[in-house]
Amino acid sequence: MMGIDELCEGMRAILELIAEARLHLQISCYVPFPSVYKELHEFAKNNDCDAEVIAKIDTWLVKKAPDRHEVKIPSHIFHEYVAYMRERINKGMNVAEEAIREASVQCLSVNPETDAGYDVDNVIDRELVGGIVGKFRNKYRSALRYGILDSAPDIDVLLLAKELDAAVVASDYGIQKWAEQLGVRYVPATTFPMMLQEYLKHTPSGSNGNDKGKK
Repeated sequence: MMGIDELCEGMRAILELIAEARLHLQISCYVPFPSVYKELHEFAKNNDCDAEVIAKIDTWLVKKAPDRHEVKIPSHIFHEYVAYMRERINKGMNVAEEAIREASVQCLSVNPETDAGYDVDNVIDRELVGGIVGKFRNKYRSALRYGILDSAPDIDVLLLAKELDAAVVASDYGIQKWAEQLGVRYVPATTFPMMLQEYLKHTPSGSNGNDKGKK
């Protein structure tokens, strides 16, 4: 993240960029309240970020609850989303069936009579089924969750962006996909800091208190 390996320092650097953009370019960064704001706060605290980072979150991110009653979503979006969800659910079901077949074959290969030196139940649970379950979880997550909106904060992000006619900054493919469907601008989280730096680099001389040409 911006060439910074330490998570809290990365958050601090991005929030300082957001502060500069707000003060000198009138670019405001909104965060849905309370859903995404609460997640962001907990993320910072769980990663032992200091009070200064928390203060920057509270100071430079504009908290706003999306107007869930007034924002209008075209009906064809719901129709497409239901069709897309059905497709993803069917893929998840196929992954589950594949895992069941694999587990059945593996378990049938264990012979309690010839494998008398083993705790057969433990072998099946730990060595056979355990590995298959782990593989199933990864495949199921990819099949079912990729490209969908699977949380209330995801929906709040899109509703707020639609309400404000603003761009969405995210790294989630589900948000990207449905932002495009809703006609909401999308900015990848990986390029957002560089965009702010580019804007600030072309700020008129002296407007941000820096020497001309200083980056």
